[in-house]
Amino acid sequence: MAKTSSVERNKKRERMAKRDSGKRAALKSVLRQKDASPEERFAAMLRLAEMPRNGSATRVRLRCTLTGRSRGAVIKTRVVRHTARSAPLAAHLGYLRREGVTRDGEKARLFGPETDDADPKAFAERCQDDRHHFRFIVSPEDAVEMSDLKTFTRELMGQMEKDLGTKLDWVGVDHWNTDNPHVHIILRGRTDDGQDLVISRDYIKEGMRARAQDLVTQELGPRTDHE
Repeated sequence: MAKTSSVERNKKRERMAKRDSGKRAALKSVLRQKDASPEERFAAMLRLAEMPRNGSATRVRLRCTLTGRSRGAVIKTRVVRHTARSAPLAAHLGYLRREGVTRDGEKARLFGPETDDADPKAFAERCQDDRHHFRFIVSPEDAVEMSDLKTFTRELMGQMEKDLGTKLDWVGVDHWNTDNPHVHIILRGRTDDGQDLVISRDYIKEGMRARAQDLVTQELGPRTDHE
């Protein structure tokens, strides 16, 4: 059973998110406008940063009305800057696709937003001139009970696109060679208009994890006291 304080805190976040949703949507629309000036985008970004964090919908968690417990998810993040000393991204993609990591023990294949066989060479070439890229490891609670980690990943990245206000260029691969099945996601450090993709620490720490937890809870249902 979740603490009463945790349940009440989540209810407060729901009220704040509902109150601030219109204001946040208006500011995000400015960030998405390709004809907006850099000054207008910067001003909108500052106003978003000044708004209360708990007023963001990503801070609200799906919880059971009886136990107040949502499903968990662990996310590890690394931002890799592209320098002369950094290892080639193609080598890392090759390592992720090594044999023995899939559910059937075969060599893994990258998947993307609309394909189950993404081209690692093409993706590495698109990232070549970027300033950086992101590496995420997403491990949902009770992943073995989920129907498809690929679908889960696509839904998660779709939610992130809405939150960040840009289309995302990414590839992923699901690994089953540990006690906790997980997904490796490689995300380009570019927005859809060619700018450097910047993701706040708060979103990485709270928002992305909350989105993942909500998706797991939607599929498997809230955690009960018997689990």
